[in-house]
Amino acid sequence: MTIASNLSRRSFVAALPFAFVACSGAVGSGSAADAAEPVPELVVYKTPTCGCCTAWIDHVRDAGFPVRIVEVDDTTPVATKYGVPGQLRSCHTAIVEGYAVEGHVPVREIRRLLAERPAIAGIAVPGMPIGSPGMEMGERRDPFTVIAFTRYGPAGAFATY
Repeated sequence: MTIASNLSRRSFVAALPFAFVACSGAVGSGSAADAAEPVPELVVYKTPTCGCCTAWIDHVRDAGFPVRIVEVDDTTPVATKYGVPGQLRSCHTAIVEGYAVEGHVPVREIRRLLAERPAIAGIAVPGMPIGSPGMEMGERRDPFTVIAFTRYGPAGAFATY
């Protein structure tokens, strides 16, 4: 099913916001061995000079995801095309199997998104919280929330760290 057809399933969309998942400890990547099915490619749109985007891509690749990088001068048109609300934007936008993954989302949540296939447009970690994948700074870990969104706006918390 496509995201568009999923969004038309009012019964599921009415059940939003999502079950709240709290994650403790380090932001784990999950290993490639954890995946029961072939791992889909992520297409990551980023600017050429963003180092934290490159670090996040390393996090995704280390977990076994193939990544294709598309360098753009501005990620805003891509984020807009895939329905990422302005208040949830970050420094890069990835697309995987029709879902948008905005910002420094942990691999654990990308795997969950692909396993559950909710009727949403994607998930996002707004801004660039310290301690999120690609934003590591020693032992410092700021709390952050992975937010699910539809093309109509934020839908609720997908997970918290």
